[in-house]
Amino acid sequence: MLRQAQHDVLFLFYTLVNLMKSLVLLFFSVLPLAASAQAAKPAAEVRRYGIEVAGIRVGTMTATRQAPVGPDVTYSLVSDVKVNFLFYHLKIYYQVTNHFRNGQLLLSTVEAHTNQGDFASRAEWKGDHYDIVADQYKYHYKATETQPIRYAVTNMFFGEPPAGQARAFAEYFGDYFALSRAKPGIWHAVRDGREDEYQYADGQLVTIIKKNPLKNFIIRLEK
Repeated sequence: MLRQAQHDVLFLFYTLVNLMKSLVLLFFSVLPLAASAQAAKPAAEVRRYGIEVAGIRVGTMTATRQAPVGPDVTYSLVSDVKVNFLFYHLKIYYQVTNHFRNGQLLLSTVEAHTNQGDFASRAEWKGDHYDIVADQYKYHYKATETQPIRYAVTNMFFGEPPAGQARAFAEYFGDYFALSRAKPGIWHAVRDGREDEYQYADGQLVTIIKKNPLKNFIIRLEK
């Protein structure tokens, strides 16, 4: 009886050992497949910028272009700014998300959280037109647009505008910046008296000058 019990224990032990070996072999055989599948997934493109006022860093800006999923591409732009100069205080957390399909903007959303309150803008394609609503600080705009939007401000972070590109959809305002090429690598974006300058080097956006009556905001690409 004792010998049978010992035999049963030994049999159970060797069975468990063989099972563990099988599981280990299975794990290491599956691991390379999982790793290769993960490595094959295209990575998002990310551009990181520092924001300066009068030479002082006051915030960050991050532009992201997700890897295409079929005909769909999503862009996002996140800005986080805090300024405290004497009696001038500014706090802005700003996020833009643009969803394109086959090169056409389907949905643009803007969320702005500031020391003056929370604000939002939205442009959505309805099949034959866009419904556009911008409800921002001291700015309200509502419109419909029948022409497909194929180029927006977020696109400008991932390459110089193509030759002849005359305008870019301004997500915050719900309408357009007029674009003009001042000289090689330098583009101006103008809307309602507001002017921004976009500077490119080797096709990459390296600097934005956002002109402000008090002090210009300088946005520089971080290495």
